Amino acid sequence: MKTDIKEKELHPKSGGLMLLLLLAGVVLGIVLIVFGVGLAAWTDLGFLVMIVGFLTTVLCPVLMAGLKIVKPNEARVFTLFGQYYGTVKKSGFYYVNPFAVSFSPTYNAALGAAQAKSKEMQAEGKTAAVSVGVGKGISLKTQTLNNQKQKVNDVLGNPIIIGAVVIWHVENPTLAAFAVENFQEFLNIQTDSTIRNIARLYPYDVFDDDDDDDGVKEKTLRSSAIEIADMMRDELQKRVAPAGLSIEEVRITHLAYAEEIAAAMLQRQQAVAIIAARQKIVDGAVGMVKMAIERLNEDEVVNLDEERKAAMVSNLLVVLCGNKDAQPIVNSGSLY
Repeated sequence: MKTDIKEKELHPKSGGLMLLLLLAGVVLGIVLIVFGVGLAAWTDLGFLVMIVGFLTTVLCPVLMAGLKIVKPNEARVFTLFGQYYGTVKKSGFYYVNPFAVSFSPTYNAALGAAQAKSKEMQAEGKTAAVSVGVGKGISLKTQTLNNQKQKVNDVLGNPIIIGAVVIWHVENPTLAAFAVENFQEFLNIQTDSTIRNIARLYPYDVFDDDDDDDGVKEKTLRSSAIEIADMMRDELQKRVAPAGLSIEEVRITHLAYAEEIAAAMLQRQQAVAIIAARQKIVDGAVGMVKMAIERLNEDEVVNLDEERKAAMVSNLLVVLCGNKDAQPIVNSGSLY
C-alpha cells in the first residue's frame, strides 16, 4: 500500500469576510444593471455598464461555491480538477478555491449505497429518493469498532468464540482519503484478520498437566487477555498505519469455547478443580492427624501402639476427607 501524496494543510481566508464581499458584489451588479438601463438611453456606455453588472451578478453566486464549513474534530480534503489540492483541519467558516471539491470516501460509499437502494426500489415500482446522512468531511473523532463474534481455532485446535472492540481515530485524513478505497471497511477487514491471527497463536486455557517443565505458566487467552489485546493493538496498528489510522486500544469483550466442545471442556475444568481441592484437603488432613498424634504423645494422654495409631489415622482421615458429615459411634467399653 503506497501513495506519493503528502499532506498539505491549507490556511484559507475567512469565509465571513468573503461572504460579505460576494453579497456586496451581487448588490453592486444589480445597481449597475439598473444604472446601465437608464444610461443606455443617453449613451452607448450604458450597454457596457449593463454587461459589467450582469457578469458581476452571475459571477458572485458562482464564487460562493468556495464557502466551506469545517466542523470541530473534522477535516476536509479538497481536490482540484482531479489533483490533490490540500487539507483543512481547523474548524471554522472558510473560503477556498470555488472549483475545489471535498473528497470523502465515506460520503461516496454512502451515496453509492443510497443510489443502489433507490434503483432497487424503482425496479420494484416504488418511488424512492436518494438520502445520504454522511457529511463530506472526514471525522477526526475517536470512534469505536465493535468487532462481531467470530469462531477461531486456538493453538491446540479447540474452536473458540472471540469478540473485540477497537478504539481508533483518523490521524492523517489525506492518507485515509487516497491510500485506500474506504478506510472504515479497510479497518473492519484488518481487525477481523488480526484478531483471528493472534488468537490462533495461544491456547484458550491450560490445565495443571499442560504446564511447562520449569513451572512457568504459558500465556493463554483467558489468563493473559490484556497482554494479548495489546499484541492485537500493535499488530493492527502496523496494518492500518499506511491508511492514516491510529489504533488507541483493543479490548477482548467476549471469549468462550464453541458450543460443540463447551460441555466437554467444562467437565475437564471441573475435574481439575476437584483434584486440586482434594489434594488440599488430603494435605491438610495429614497435617492435622500428625499434629494430633504428636500432641497425644507429648501430653501422655493415652499410649497407643502402632496398630491403634493406624486405626486412629484411618478414622481421622475418613472423617476429615469425607464429603459428608461423620456419624460418630461412642465406645463405652475398653479401648482394647
